[in-house]
Amino acid sequence: MRYVYAILITALLGLGFAPAIADTTYIDTSCGTWVNDEWVPNGNCPPETDHLRHTQVAGTITSVKGHLVTLQQTDRAVVINDQPALERQQTGKVAVGRMVVAYGYWMDGTFYATSIY
Repeated sequence: MRYVYAILITALLGLGFAPAIADTTYIDTSCGTWVNDEWVPNGNCPPETDHLRHTQVAGTITSVKGHLVTLQQTDRAVVINDQPALERQQTGKVAVGRMVVAYGYWMDGTFYATSIY
């Protein structure tokens, strides 16, 4: 599947599109924005697939270890990577006990938060 994305990226580059996904680097703001809790793609990136999907997760922070934050939801715990949100200074205080909504994307089974409220 990774080769399919590489071929797609190469084709887009050949057409003059800027890369949004190149190996493991993904720039969320190149592909769209969040508007009223909905992801609005801008057409600059390949369509969402099982490889990349925008969504939000909510829960209570139960653990913080560097850029990994564990959220407890009703039926499970989810570990998210908040590095993109940290880089954009869009996290607020990340502390145990805080109830949050994290906006971002799932990529290959990992949730990357681009903002946390």
